[in-house]
Amino acid sequence: MEFNKIDDVSIIDLALKVKDYLIISDLHLGYEQSLNAEGIMIPRFQYPKIITRLKEIQRRSSVNKIIVNGDLKHEFGQITRQEWNETTEFLDYLKSNYEEIILIKGNHDNFTKFISKKTNLDVEDSFKIGDSLVLHGDKILPELDDEDVENLIIGHEHPCIGLRNGERVEKIKCYLTGEYGKYNLLVMPSFNFVTEGSDILQKKPLSPFLKEISTEEMEVYAVEDFEIFAFGKIKDITRVKDKFYP
Repeated sequence: MEFNKIDDVSIIDLALKVKDYLIISDLHLGYEQSLNAEGIMIPRFQYPKIITRLKEIQRRSSVNKIIVNGDLKHEFGQITRQEWNETTEFLDYLKSNYEEIILIKGNHDNFTKFISKKTNLDVEDSFKIGDSLVLHGDKILPELDDEDVENLIIGHEHPCIGLRNGERVEKIKCYLTGEYGKYNLLVMPSFNFVTEGSDILQKKPLSPFLKEISTEEMEVYAVEDFEIFAFGKIKDITRVKDKFYP
């Protein structure tokens, strides 16, 4: 599926295809060990799911260049054993299957540079594809002054939408599109299978990009197992929710 205002950008499940690049965001490898340390005992299941999903996305996209848009690992202040093992294995996998790999620094990536050096990769603040600038979204960067940039593609927010059925709420990952000043803004869901993310109908935004605009005007595109559901604007979804679940 392609977006109305943004050329050469299409959704393939939890990844974007932008010209001849795939973009994925917010993997948070090692998240299970962090939860285990907090007493939340869940199995370490995420890594094989990430590889399986990415293989199918690559098959459908026929693209051999990839951008990891921040938060490759989870912990802020250290590299855990699980993070080290999974991130190095993941980067080796990418090197075996993609001819170009771009790593963008996220707010969880203070130590990712040490991991990337082991696989001879650099970590960038942003990356430009034509008129689209890819950046993590945790801070505003000076690259926005580039007059050729029309589209901003960010992660960081982990957007999902909570759909209520009686007392049950089902969360589905989603993309958000809208305007940030003169730019088209596109917010990606996380490529993470431990949690669905932050419910856009309940939670306040994290990214400074979203804090400065009216998110009510943003369009929602939910994704579930390669299916895409256009839900319209957040304000319209909120209006319906308030009518049936005041």
